[in-house]
Amino acid sequence: MSLNTLIPSMLPAIESELQRQVARLDQPRTRPFYDMLTYHMGWSGEGAGPEATGKRIRPLLVLLSAAGCGADWNAALPAAAAVELVHNFSLVHDDVQDNSDKRRGRPTVWVKWGVPMAINVGDALFVLANQAVLDLSARYPAEIVIKAARILQETCLDLTRGQYLDMSYQGRRDLQIEDYWPMIGGKTAALLAACTAIGALLGGADDPTQQAYRSFGHSLGLAFQVQDDLLGIWGDEALTGKSAASDLVEGKNSLPVLVGLSKRGKFAARWAQGPIHPEEVQEVADLLASESAYGYTYEAAKQMTDLALNSLRVADPQGEAGAALFELAEKLLSRQS
Repeated sequence: MSLNTLIPSMLPAIESELQRQVARLDQPRTRPFYDMLTYHMGWSGEGAGPEATGKRIRPLLVLLSAAGCGADWNAALPAAAAVELVHNFSLVHDDVQDNSDKRRGRPTVWVKWGVPMAINVGDALFVLANQAVLDLSARYPAEIVIKAARILQETCLDLTRGQYLDMSYQGRRDLQIEDYWPMIGGKTAALLAACTAIGALLGGADDPTQQAYRSFGHSLGLAFQVQDDLLGIWGDEALTGKSAASDLVEGKNSLPVLVGLSKRGKFAARWAQGPIHPEEVQEVADLLASESAYGYTYEAAKQMTDLALNSLRVADPQGEAGAALFELAEKLLSRQS
C-alpha cells in the first residue's frame, strides 16, 4: 500500500517541522509557556505520544497533494506545519468555549493552566502557523507564498464563522437542516479544503487542478463530519472510544437531530421537553432511526463521499502519492471510529 510506504517518512518529517516551529517559544524566561504548547501538541506531560498527538491527517493531505502533483513534498513541510498549527489553535480555543475537560484522553490546556493561559496558548499557535507558512519563501517564489498565506488566512476566517454558528446554534429549537451545512463547512470542511488547495498550489498544479483538489478536500471534510455525527449516535462505543450517548445528552444539533426535528414527530416532541438523560439514549436513538434520521444521514455521508472521490479523480494525482491520497480518503470515509 502506497500510504503505508509514505507515512513512515512523512510523519517524522511533519513532527520535526512542527517541533522546529514551536521551538520559537523555547526561551529561558518563557519555558513554562513553551511547555504548555508541547503538552497540547502531545509531546510532553503524562500520556504524551502518538495517542496524544493525533493522526496529523491535515499535514499529510498537504504533503500528499503536493507530491501527487509531481513535486518534492519536503519543500511543502512549512505549509504542512502551518495547517496543523491552525488546527491545534482552534482545538485549544474550542476546548475553552465548549468547556471540554479532555482532549485525546488527557486534561485540556485550560483545565491544567486556566482559561487565560489557554487563550494565550491558542493565540501563540495561531501566530506560529502564520510564521510557518512564511518559511515557504526559502523554497518558493514570493507570489506562491502569498497565495498560500492568503488561503490560510481566508480559512481561519471561515473557522471563526463556523465556530460562531456552532455556538449560536446551542440551545436553539428552530434550526433547519439547511442551517447545518454552513456550520460544518466552516468548522470542518474549510481547513481540509485549504490543505489540499495549498498542497496543489505548492505542487505546481494549474488553476483547474487546484480547484479540483480544493473541492476534494471540501467534500472530504463534509463527509467526515456527517459520518462523525452518525457515529456520535449509533457508533460502536468499543470502536469510537467514547460513549454513543454523548451527542444526544450534550444536545448537539447534529445532522440526525435536525432531520428528526424536521419530521415534527415523537423525537421532536421529546427534544422540546429538555435534555436527554443517559438512561433514555438508546430509546431516543431508536426513535430517531425509526423517523428516517439514520437513513438520511447515511445517504448524505455517501453522497459527500462520492463527491470527494469524484473530485479527486478529476484532480488525477500521480504516482505513489496519488495512490496514497485515494487510500487515505477511503480510509477516512469508511472509518468506524
